Amino acid sequence: MASDIQTDISGADAPAPSAPLGDVILRTEGLTKHYGGVHALVDCNFEIRKGEHVAIMGDNGAGKSTFVRQITAVEKRTAGKVWFNGQYVDFDGPLAAREAGIETVFQTLALADHLDVPDNLFLGREIRKFNLGPFSILDYKAMREATKRGLERTGVKIPNIRNTIQNMSGGQRQCVAIARTATFHSKLTIMDEPTAALGVQETAQVENIIRTLKEQGEPLILISHNMRQVMDLCDRIVVWRRGRICANLRKEDTDGEDVVAYITGAKTQPEYDTAA
Repeated sequence: MASDIQTDISGADAPAPSAPLGDVILRTEGLTKHYGGVHALVDCNFEIRKGEHVAIMGDNGAGKSTFVRQITAVEKRTAGKVWFNGQYVDFDGPLAAREAGIETVFQTLALADHLDVPDNLFLGREIRKFNLGPFSILDYKAMREATKRGLERTGVKIPNIRNTIQNMSGGQRQCVAIARTATFHSKLTIMDEPTAALGVQETAQVENIIRTLKEQGEPLILISHNMRQVMDLCDRIVVWRRGRICANLRKEDTDGEDVVAYITGAKTQPEYDTAA
């Protein structure tokens, strides 16, 4: 099964990281993505440690979502190396990344409106009583029970898990998407603007889920434009500008005004200054 998920994770051809991985759950070195002549991502060195919550910030088009698409194998990277959970990886697609333990909550949520909560959580990875190919029998009871455990683990409250997604509020939909990460015990959760379209109460609910993940020691990458949210929920802030990382900031060493200066280009940390 491992060969379906990763390409050469321990053989002689697997490159060694430039520094010991230690408790690093994800590291990229020189990660680059070109779309023809457009350099959307250039030479990005990034890492997140176990239990750490890291925010990714930057203007629209800065490279944030492009970065996520490379590490989750939605797209194939142009260049660069990725290590995940102590092993060099070259996923052949997003399903392989998910099977390895990377759960992503995209802005689009990727939920099936006509299905209920358990069916959405187990879509593509159903529990079977009997595996008979196209004639397999699904274990709906086991999926419902696992769904309830996942919801409880993150503190998500859905009054009736048998309701279809189309009958739920925006906040409930977002919470269902996040609950997938708890149901399948992900090693790394990525959230792309999880509260962008939500009201105050729904935003608070999602933020409480993120705090719960932090308490449980689960690492998380949060893409957000919400400065208050980032400062409340994250340990570090990595800023992208024009496809490059321009700052790596510890929360206790910075403030909103400082972060904005890096986002706008008024400041760049010396180690990331390509003009130097």
